[in-house]
Amino acid sequence: MNTAAPATKARTGVSGLDTVLAGGLSPGHVFLLEGNPGAGKTTIALQFLIEGARLGEQGLYITLSETESELRAGAASHGMVIDGNIEIFEVVPPESLLDADQQQSLLYSSDLELGETTKEIFAAFERVKPRRVVLDSLSEIRLLAQSSLRYRRQILALKHYFARQGATVLLLDDLTSDVLDKTVHSVVHGVIHLEEMAPSYGSERRRLRVIKYRGQAFRGGYHDFIIQTGGVIVFPRLVAAEHRSSYARDQISCNIAELDLLLGGGLERGSSTLILGPAGTGKSTFSFQFLVAAVARGEKVAAFIFDEELGLLFTRLKALGMDLEAMRNAGLIHIEQLDAAELSPGEFAHRVRSCVDKSDAKTVIIDSINGYQASMPDENSLILHMHELLQYLNRQGANTFLTVAQHGLVGDMKAPVDVTYLADTVILLRYFEAAGKVRRAVSVIKKRTGFHEDTIREYRIDTSGLRFGDPLVGFQGVLRGVPEFIATSTPLLATDGGDSGNS
Repeated sequence: MNTAAPATKARTGVSGLDTVLAGGLSPGHVFLLEGNPGAGKTTIALQFLIEGARLGEQGLYITLSETESELRAGAASHGMVIDGNIEIFEVVPPESLLDADQQQSLLYSSDLELGETTKEIFAAFERVKPRRVVLDSLSEIRLLAQSSLRYRRQILALKHYFARQGATVLLLDDLTSDVLDKTVHSVVHGVIHLEEMAPSYGSERRRLRVIKYRGQAFRGGYHDFIIQTGGVIVFPRLVAAEHRSSYARDQISCNIAELDLLLGGGLERGSSTLILGPAGTGKSTFSFQFLVAAVARGEKVAAFIFDEELGLLFTRLKALGMDLEAMRNAGLIHIEQLDAAELSPGEFAHRVRSCVDKSDAKTVIIDSINGYQASMPDENSLILHMHELLQYLNRQGANTFLTVAQHGLVGDMKAPVDVTYLADTVILLRYFEAAGKVRRAVSVIKKRTGFHEDTIREYRIDTSGLRFGDPLVGFQGVLRGVPEFIATSTPLLATDGGDSGNS
């Protein structure tokens, strides 16, 4: 029985990709990296060779399509240095095939070119003796082969040659000559497929999927990635079941007695809370009240804002007694403004996870799901992403606060997406009309982790922050927006003092 330890994986040098590949590429095998032009193949290939050079492994980039100067210029744009451990070899047609006077007609020129190309590739390998090889691209070889049989035999010949030499090889395919040809898929050890998509608005989105990896478990499904200065960054799909931690499930307070009473004494640590209501009811103010209470307990917190400019948010909340800017400057909170049109859901989940892991944040605000939805291809994907993200945060002992703006102001209202079943607690905010004024009411309609008040309380937002009244026991129909007064005395809040509308 062979008890030798398995060879160390060949790391790709691409942040996140080795996680998807369970450590990297199996050494001594041939892999296919395919995708349309612009998907990021060349950038990943260069990172693969540069990572090898960093580890002292000789690399060889064989190009049949780009020139050496183009490759070096592309690498330089990312700040990559192609040094002596990486050699670029251009395969160019023999001069006789470019000279019209010397072209022959007894044999097809492709026959000569294919044979000459293969000889040049093998000669370059013998001269450099690399441990890592990139061949760019297979479309040129497919066109020279002209038939599927000759193409398959040529790929098999390359595979067996490289395997005998013990080199780890990336074959690049730009899918321009025959998209439906899966010949290489059955021959190579693994296949990584890159995609680039153009949404109707916003920047392009890129994602990758490992289609095949022989004898190796890998993280399946699609994984978002970006190309930025420095190279490709992959955001492995978040799997909440892989992240568990132990923590005390105590109750946390928002430091407002009436709201704590509504919530049955507070919220359980490691739970998620959805704050639901029409625009202007104060959803952000409610969520930041929990954030300020967490800071007062000495906890780290993080807020991800999709809908509001930070300067305006700081000014508005400072008028309510919440100086977020001072807290940020003191390093007590991490607050980040996000552009949904420029952000993929995978990158957002990565940002949240990185922040929680690095700072050990125990309160996380996502304001709002409406903005987050804009980065999703469809509603089903939103639900799945939110499920994994909330499960991950819950298992880290973090309390998550989500806001959702409903369509409409009074009467029947609908949310753009129903995430109420995902949240452990749902706080419902409403407008209602009484005594000739528009007022606000709050109720807790769901709490998985224990008892909560089934009453409805009026609240106001003024210069002292959130102010709550007694339960509205003298009204019915408050949640419909047009209540009916059925008591002899009114429990409504006094209308004196400033009132500040907040979303």
